[in-house]
Amino acid sequence: MSPLLGCLADDYTGGTDVAAALRRSGLRTLLLFGAPTPETTVPDCDAIVVCLKTRTAPADEAVRQSLAVHRWLLAQGVSHPYVKYCSTFDSTDQGNIGPVVDAVTQADDRPLTIVCPAAPEHGRTLYQGHLFVGDRLLSQSPMRHHPLTPMTDSDLVAVLGRQTPYPVALLAHEVVAQGGDAVRTALRDLRERGIRHVVTDAVDDHDLDTIAAAAGPLALMTGAAGLARAVGALLAQTAGEGAGGGETVPPLPGGPGIVIAGSCSAATLEQVARAREKFPSYRLHPQAGDLIGDCLRWLEAHLGDGSVMVYSSAPPEERAETPPDTADVLEQALAAAARHAVERGARRVVVAGGETSGAVVNALGVTSVIVSAEADRGVPWCVTTASPPLALLLKSGNFGHPDLLVRAMEQRQ
Repeated sequence: MSPLLGCLADDYTGGTDVAAALRRSGLRTLLLFGAPTPETTVPDCDAIVVCLKTRTAPADEAVRQSLAVHRWLLAQGVSHPYVKYCSTFDSTDQGNIGPVVDAVTQADDRPLTIVCPAAPEHGRTLYQGHLFVGDRLLSQSPMRHHPLTPMTDSDLVAVLGRQTPYPVALLAHEVVAQGGDAVRTALRDLRERGIRHVVTDAVDDHDLDTIAAAAGPLALMTGAAGLARAVGALLAQTAGEGAGGGETVPPLPGGPGIVIAGSCSAATLEQVARAREKFPSYRLHPQAGDLIGDCLRWLEAHLGDGSVMVYSSAPPEERAETPPDTADVLEQALAAAARHAVERGARRVVVAGGETSGAVVNALGVTSVIVSAEADRGVPWCVTTASPPLALLLKSGNFGHPDLLVRAMEQRQ
C-alpha cells in the first residue's frame, strides 16, 4: 500500500515534531533527513516525513529543494501532501513560507491553501489572524528576539501577504466554530473570490479537526504539527485496519550521551541552566581563538560513562555584539562536537534548536530513523537502523519542560 500522507518539513526538529504527531494519530511514519536519493528505500508505512534544512536558506534554493522533494513524495504514491513549518511561523518578509507554499500549491494544482500553524497543545493559537504564544501575541513573545527570524508582527495575514504575490484572507474563528459545513461554504466563497491562501483561526484541537475534515481535497494543507495530527487522524480512520499495524518500537541504546544546545529561546535557556547543574558542561564562546579545537580537547577530558553538554545558547543581551557570521561558526563547532562524541562512543545525542539539529544530523551522516516514544510532547526519540544504533532527540528551541535535557540523559527506555 502506498503512503497516505507525505510531509515536507523546513527543518529537522520540525520534522521530528510532525512525525511524532502522525505516529500519535495512528500512522506508521518514516522520517528522512535531507532530500531522498535514488538509493532511498521506502518500507511499508502510512506517512513519510522529509526534513530539509531550508527555513533560513535563500528563498530560491528553498523552493528548488522543496519542489524536488514534493515530486519525490508524489512518485511514492502519496495522495495527501502537507507542508510543515514552525508553530511560530518563523520566517522573514522575503520568505521562506510564502515562496515554498506558492510553488507547491502550483505544482500540486490546488486552488487554495490552508495556512494554520496553530499547535494548541504547545500554546500556539490563532485568533482573528493573530498568532498567540500562550497568552501573549507572537510579536510580544521571546520570538521577537530570534537571531535569524525575529517575529515582530503577529498578524499572519499581513506577514504572509508580504511573502507572496497572491491574495491572502482570513477564515475567522466565528466561522470555524460553526462547524464543517460553514467552513466548506466559506472556503468555496473565498476560492471564487480568487483568494489563494487562507489563514485559518484555531484555538483548540477541535477547531483543527473541523478544518481538516472540511478542507479535504479542496486545499493544500500547510501548518504545524497540530493540523497534521488532525489530518493524520482522518486518514487513519479512512484506512481502517490497514494503517498503523505491525509497528515495532526500538529500545534506546545505553552508554554515554551528549547534549548539544544551540537554541537561544527562553525555554532552552532554562533547560540548559538545569542541565548545567547535573553534568559537566562547556560553553562555546565565538571570540575564542581555537573554537573547535578547545571544545574537542574539553570533550576528550570529560566524555566517559556519564553525560556531558556543549552549548552556545545565550540570552539576547549577550548576543547583541556578536559578529554577523557568529551563528554559522557556532553551528559548525556544535556539529563537530557531536560527531567527535559519537566517534568516542556516545550513543545518545540530544540537540536543542532547529538549525543546530540540522547541522548535527548532517555531520553524523544520519539519513533515516525510526520514530520512537516522546520524551515530551512533540519531542520524540529517533533511533537509527545502523549498527550500533544511535538515539537522537531533536528538540525545537521552544519545546519541552525545564528538566527535559536532564530527563533525556537519564531515560533508559
